[in-house]
Amino acid sequence: MLTGFLRDQFFTTAWFGLMAFVWFGWAQEDPPRKWRIWLGVGSVLGLGFAVAFGVLTATNWDQPSALAGKYAWFGVLVAAEVVAAGAGCLVLARRGASRWMAWWVALVVAVHFLPLALLLNDLGVAVVGVVQLAALAVVVPRLRAATTPSSRPAGPIMGATLLLSAAIGAAIAIPGL
Repeated sequence: MLTGFLRDQFFTTAWFGLMAFVWFGWAQEDPPRKWRIWLGVGSVLGLGFAVAFGVLTATNWDQPSALAGKYAWFGVLVAAEVVAAGAGCLVLARRGASRWMAWWVALVVAVHFLPLALLLNDLGVAVVGVVQLAALAVVVPRLRAATTPSSRPAGPIMGATLLLSAAIGAAIAIPGL
């Protein structure tokens, strides 16, 4: 989002859009009726960013990236994220606490943005992670008192922060065209 690498800017914007689509989709597991249209709108907007900036990423692939020479570390980080999310969900399922899975995955994703920001030389990615972590912490007491799936608060938190970040990324990237 705040990188000096145009290709990375395009890719991050596209990826955040795609992940906003995914999180708004997960939030549709059990939303209050009045949220449904907004979750759908968020999904469509996220997909729009993903497609538009995915094309820009592809057409600018020959541009430099902050990940040059660090692809192995990027792979390690993504693998660690997937393992942590999967292992946590397995533990939650075995403990009969599967309603917490969305919150757990959201927590892992938010935490992974911190080292990712270092790899990408992009402070904006760290800011997104910190905001997500704070918001996820705020909803814990409400989740403990509820019986609804954690996707109800976690999906909109993640979707909204990622969609807003994609919009900021787009606003920053477009003048670089």
